[in-house]
Amino acid sequence: MIRLRGKAAGGGRFFVWVRGLRARLMIVCVLLAGLSALTAAGLVYRQARDLMLARTEWSVVNEFRLRVATLTENMQHPPDRAALQRLANGVAPSFLEATGAAAYRGSGLVASGDDTEPITTELRRSVIARKRLFHQRVVRAGTPYLVVGTPVMLGGQATPSGVEVYLVAPLVKEQREEDALVTAARNGAIPVVLLAVALALVAARGVLRPVRDLDRAARRLGAGELDTRLKVTGGDELARLVETFNATAAALESNVSELRGMEVQARRFVADVSHELRTPLASILAMADMFEEEAGRLESDLEKAARLMNLEVGRLVRLVEDLMEISRFDAGAARLILDDVDAADAIRACLRTRGWTGRVDLDLPPGVRTRLDPRRFDVIMANLVGNALRHGAPPVTVRLRADAHDVVIEVRDAGEGVDPRILPYVFDRFSKADEARTRSDGSGLGLAIARENARLHGGSIEVANPPGGGALFTLTLPRHPEPASPLRSPEG
Repeated sequence: MIRLRGKAAGGGRFFVWVRGLRARLMIVCVLLAGLSALTAAGLVYRQARDLMLARTEWSVVNEFRLRVATLTENMQHPPDRAALQRLANGVAPSFLEATGAAAYRGSGLVASGDDTEPITTELRRSVIARKRLFHQRVVRAGTPYLVVGTPVMLGGQATPSGVEVYLVAPLVKEQREEDALVTAARNGAIPVVLLAVALALVAARGVLRPVRDLDRAARRLGAGELDTRLKVTGGDELARLVETFNATAAALESNVSELRGMEVQARRFVADVSHELRTPLASILAMADMFEEEAGRLESDLEKAARLMNLEVGRLVRLVEDLMEISRFDAGAARLILDDVDAADAIRACLRTRGWTGRVDLDLPPGVRTRLDPRRFDVIMANLVGNALRHGAPPVTVRLRADAHDVVIEVRDAGEGVDPRILPYVFDRFSKADEARTRSDGSGLGLAIARENARLHGGSIEVANPPGGGALFTLTLPRHPEPASPLRSPEG
């Protein structure tokens, strides 16, 4: 049968992929916009901070170098303690006044202040070993410092005096300026990020509009609207994708139309052939019955042939009747003729007619009345019980239960159950419980006809292999079905 179910055919995965693409593209655009704005703000902040610190370092280092050179220009070698004290007094006060700085000597001969912790061993080693000015930024107890150190050179011959002078300049002011710069950068970046995100969302929506259109078109196509097409605009990759979608939809529409036409012709052929076979088969069956009645007076081989012919003609008649019944469902010509029926009495009548009463255990509470088509209900029960007797093992049990809305009938056998491999296909037409069997007493249409009759009542049939073994068929019918109307098979 021709069936169009978009999600079952993979359409659901496509819809999920489109929704995932939309979300990912939105996220990427937002992240790129935010990252760009934050990167720009970070670069501006870093550049401004570096310039500010470089300016402070240049000012402090050069002032310190000039001050030390001036104070040590006429110092005698080796300097005495009084000369060193004058050097300390000359360097430290000016810096303490100007920058809050203090002058230190590594060996303790020249010092101003008490805390020498910011002067690192690394800086002292560089100053002593290379005999030139060095500076370093140091953070102690959360406070940043600029530490400058230089050796004292005496006289025009630049004779080493064995004395180093260190300047520790707190960068508290610069730290406050840096904090203010961070605050300004953050406050300036926030609106820029928000604006960039808004622009990114607008751009993403524009890019995703064709994708959304394609998503909706794919949904319509999956729902069976095979004439769905999209307008092609532009010449980019999305436009080519739309062209491919349109071509695929056109090919699908053509193929499905062709298959539907072939299916209609096949159904009409089956219906016509079944109808044409009824009359000659009725005559053949009558003659077969006559031959079987006279079989006792025939020779041994002719007697067997007469009985076999009657059996095979009976099978052929049942097959033709089943084919005609299926063709009525396919044509939408099947209707219900409803009547108030006692469900338990109808089940007993079905079993009694076919001689199955003594072969089936019954659990049928009395007084369960419902509206149904007695002939179609008889067909359902005959197929379910006959299937259990034919393919299952005793005991076969029929159980009836009901509530205010539904009647539920369970048919269970004690056999090996239905092969799990064919369990989903039990109700398909011409389905066989044993794939190795090419022939069976049934037509392969019994369970399919039973399901169609149940659906015609607005009910259903389910099959399962319950714990304990066997197969369980559960028929559920509404106690008050809708008025009969033409019904086309869901597989059509």
